Amino acid sequence: MKKIICFANKKMTEAKAFFMFQTMKMKAAALNNSGENYVDSAVKILIAVVLGGLLLAGLYALFGDVVMPTLKSKIQEMFNYQG
Repeated sequence: MKKIICFANKKMTEAKAFFMFQTMKMKAAALNNSGENYVDSAVKILIAVVLGGLLLAGLYALFGDVVMPTLKSKIQEMFNYQG
């Protein structure tokens, strides 16, 4: 019976030490304010996506309205060369 009580006390002491260590790790992680927050990263990604979309929309509009018609007329003039 003494062996069982000794074994149980040993396991309870190990469990207590383990949970105290885990508690200290969680407290340290909660108090650690270095690094970057998830909200900051999300805002940066959102800004990059919006600016990229605006850039692509502007290039698409530029090529569709200005560059392509001019390019088409220049190519037609080049192949309709009369002399």
